Amino acid sequence: MKNYIYSIFEETGTLSLEEIILHVAVSILLGCVIYLSYYFTHAGGVYSKKFNVSLIMLTILTATVMTVIGNNIALSLGMVGALSIVRFRTAIKDSRDTAYIFWTIIVGICCGVGDYTVAVIGSLAVFVVLLILGRVKNDNRMLLIIRGARNMERRIEAIVFDYFDAKAMLRVKNTGRDSIELIYEMPRKVYLISNKREKSIAEMLYELDSIEYVNVVAQNDEISG
Repeated sequence: MKNYIYSIFEETGTLSLEEIILHVAVSILLGCVIYLSYYFTHAGGVYSKKFNVSLIMLTILTATVMTVIGNNIALSLGMVGALSIVRFRTAIKDSRDTAYIFWTIIVGICCGVGDYTVAVIGSLAVFVVLLILGRVKNDNRMLLIIRGARNMERRIEAIVFDYFDAKAMLRVKNTGRDSIELIYEMPRKVYLISNKREKSIAEMLYELDSIEYVNVVAQNDEISG
């Protein structure tokens, strides 16, 4: 019985048990490198430990699948058909998370076919690049939202134009029968520099008649949840 069970584990195509273990072991090692890279370079709104752990799992699973497929075309087509049934709906919170997913898949493929040199060199190159550029963030943009009487439209536009030296871009104009809402967008630096004046933009706008509210909102591309 023991010999039968052992013979089942030995029936792994053209690969020996030692080669399979080596494939998985290298994928675990490089998966840990990806884990550390994501941990040290993550600059998104929310750091997800579960997502980071899943990167290691994805690397190991991809390497395992590639080990099974090998050079078997029929098996690879069957695997593609089976995986096409699965529909992934996980929301990506940071655009760089997609790159990490591709990184794990590529490393897993390289480990699965035994091409460790490509996996190691590629991973080291990506790791160094992410350490240097991984914490680059998008500059926050400021939104200026103004609502007031419709007959104040020209005067509001003139004040905003002069206050921000024509660097505030009108993005949205919502009008009603008696009211108007204007939404301006500008770089954060422009807002901070202009806001150092004696009067803030809100104070200048409220000196006009019939201004309902003036809101300033910081906007960025990070998705938190």
